[in-house]
Amino acid sequence: MTKAMNPEDLEQQIRVVALRLLARREHSRLELSTKLRQRRLPSDLIETVLDEFETEGWLSDDRFAEVFVRQRMDSGYGPIRIRGELQQKGVDGVPVCLAEIGQDDWSDRAIRVRERRFGLRDIQEDWPEKGRQARFLTQRGFSASQIERALAATEPHEE
Repeated sequence: MTKAMNPEDLEQQIRVVALRLLARREHSRLELSTKLRQRRLPSDLIETVLDEFETEGWLSDDRFAEVFVRQRMDSGYGPIRIRGELQQKGVDGVPVCLAEIGQDDWSDRAIRVRERRFGLRDIQEDWPEKGRQARFLTQRGFSASQIERALAATEPHEE
């Protein structure tokens, strides 16, 4: 089908598909490019359209990162996991919205995640339970110091 179309028609088709995807949610450039390539559309035309979209402000890795970070934080994920997921989605470096959050804030978030999942009973002498909760928080993407602080907490977190 795509071989019989002229380049202008293909470029228009790419624009339509890309706008439809962006209307649903923010995408990183890599995500959008991958989805368009899966439709077997020409790479050179995809890049041209995506460059145009970035110039127009319709596609922004920074805006995508902002939305993505907020969603993942609200879901109880830590900075390590969020940074890793952003890298997989083509966003390199640490976005401003992520860099602005201090270690104390991340530790407080780890405490809230632990409280929501396990409660805040004292587990300092219960090594199997402490290990289980530490593994959970590690998989959620919190650092060792954040996890240590969360495991030591026995009082509900004050916001």
